[in-house]
Amino acid sequence: MSCTIKTNLGVLKVELFCQQVPKACKNFLALAASGYYDDTNFHRNIKGFMLQGGDPTGTGKGGQSVYGGYFEDEFVSTLKHERRGCISMVNTGPNTNGSQFFITFPFR
Repeated sequence: MSCTIKTNLGVLKVELFCQQVPKACKNFLALAASGYYDDTNFHRNIKGFMLQGGDPTGTGKGGQSVYGGYFEDEFVSTLKHERRGCISMVNTGPNTNGSQFFITFPFR
């Protein structure tokens, strides 16, 4: 499933894999639909790899999932972060997914 993220600098197109990672997709889509991500910043940029956002505090330390706290990791060995526009949840360790996400933009 393709998704469009509108920013003040333009539009980002990302891919969601709802069948493979249903909890992560439900979390991201529900937060987006509720306006949770509106007016938040992309607070981290690693050149040639990714852009990180989804933290309402803008510090990289905040955010909560639609499940009321953290939710568990969903690993799928066939999903890789090798293409531009892949989106994934950010965590600080195993099973600590909240609202933060990153979007890949590797060099080609």
